[in-house]
Amino acid sequence: MSSTDLYPAARDLLATLVGFDTTSRGSNLELVAWVEAYLDRLGIPHRRVPNADGTKSNLLASIGPAIEGGVVLSGHTDVVPVDGQPWSTDPFTLTQKGERLFGRGTCDMKGFLALALAAAPELAAAKLSRPVHLAMSYDEEIGCLGAPQMIEVIRRELPAPAFVVVGEPTSMEAVSGHKGIATFHVTVTGHEVHSSQPHLGVSAVMEAATLMYALNGLSARLQDEADPASPFTPKGPTLTIGLVQGGTAHNILARECTFVFDVRSPGPRTPQEIVAPFLEQAAAMDLALKARVPGTGVVVEMTTNVPPFRPEPEGAAEAFARRMTGDNGPPRVVAYAAEAGQFQQAGFSTVICGPGSIDQAHQPDEYVDISQMQRGAQFMRRLIDWASEPV
Repeated sequence: MSSTDLYPAARDLLATLVGFDTTSRGSNLELVAWVEAYLDRLGIPHRRVPNADGTKSNLLASIGPAIEGGVVLSGHTDVVPVDGQPWSTDPFTLTQKGERLFGRGTCDMKGFLALALAAAPELAAAKLSRPVHLAMSYDEEIGCLGAPQMIEVIRRELPAPAFVVVGEPTSMEAVSGHKGIATFHVTVTGHEVHSSQPHLGVSAVMEAATLMYALNGLSARLQDEADPASPFTPKGPTLTIGLVQGGTAHNILARECTFVFDVRSPGPRTPQEIVAPFLEQAAAMDLALKARVPGTGVVVEMTTNVPPFRPEPEGAAEAFARRMTGDNGPPRVVAYAAEAGQFQQAGFSTVICGPGSIDQAHQPDEYVDISQMQRGAQFMRRLIDWASEPV
């Protein structure tokens, strides 16, 4: 086992990765191009799996022999916005304060990508007996949109890997389950008139408020009906409204109001089953509004649907992660959604294990503890040894 500490290289790589503003609303191609150049210098083959218009891309790289039984190290390149957040540092400049590294994406989840890239030079130089595949996705933060196409390429074109490690923040502990998430966009179309004559129009905002009140009630029922034996926190499905927009002035009945809500569920009920009472109410309101004023109505669209990740009995991926980390703790699940469920749905044994805590993700002054990066470096060191062991 080499004594070389991978952390210093990972820290430098993290500084570079954080410097790319890969907020999901923009492109990740500058980061992808930089990683490609880095891999080229190491002689590591790679390929892009782009989106339909080529403005974003997944990136796949394989190190070692083209045989079955390897490991996929998976992480997303995009980050959430910093808009309106009171940062005390430049979010796109890695800043060390004490024993913490601050910057957007340090925790979620460029820290894991930096660790994997820090291991790449030794992996490329070693005589590996098992392959290590790097899988970097786009648009995870807005519904895990990029990963499915990349996963299909892995499934169809690569020798079957033994397991997948998704490096979301878990404090470098093995996590074997997460909730799924579905996102619904609701558009209420009203009819504009002067607010002194509401009987002649339809206020999209007021009709939308009725629907949001119904969702609030459904959210409370989901909490009350949650299985007390569930390992998740919160235990059952959750429903939250995250975005509301509508209206033009206080004295005009709003022509349009839109809102977005998400449903996070561990299963087995699907999101559609969970929100079925709301969908019936929205459909009834749509008919009633159209009967009052032609051109009005309600449209509900499910725009994302990420499957839950379910614990695997005697899961090979979880056993691997525990071996790499020395983790002997109890089974763990998380309430956030990630790409692990998509990998599992495609038939891959999967585990979530990465540096940092979800408590720091998406926050102003997001950070990862240096100790977490050092634990991640030890994970990668053991992974290099594992990949070099005779099969």
